[in-house]
Amino acid sequence: MDNIDLQIIKFLNEDGRTPFSQIAQRLNVSTGMIRQRYHRLVQDGVLQVVAVTNPMLMGFTTMAHIGVKADGRRLREIADQIAAFEEVIYLVLLSGSYDLHIEVVCRDNAHLLEFLTDKLNSVEGVKDTETFICMRIAKEVYTWTGYLDAKNHVQDPGQK
Repeated sequence: MDNIDLQIIKFLNEDGRTPFSQIAQRLNVSTGMIRQRYHRLVQDGVLQVVAVTNPMLMGFTTMAHIGVKADGRRLREIADQIAAFEEVIYLVLLSGSYDLHIEVVCRDNAHLLEFLTDKLNSVEGVKDTETFICMRIAKEVYTWTGYLDAKNHVQDPGQK
């Protein structure tokens, strides 16, 4: 990854529909270079251009974060089972008091209860859960582009 890759990501974060020709013009490089780098970034899993939805405006009124304590000997298997549930939109393995942190989107509280009792707590190896219902999203960011200094150059993550 270099400055051009980071700038491509930055422009696409601002508007994922920005034409390659416009990005190339702004970076003073060829359109072919932008196209080639874009495809490499996508293929390498660095970049994904998607439509971001707001579940609350789509009729899913209940979002929750759930801390999960699980059997550590089967942690990856348990995580894979939970990740397969359609309600789960985010799942990470943690260190600390919880083994997993998941974020779920549900139609309403009844749907959340159904998810907790019929799905999550039926996974063998789930020992304990704590549910935090989201009241309001105060900040949600999808525009992280790496470490850029004031001149839009790659900055060493150790620098301040």
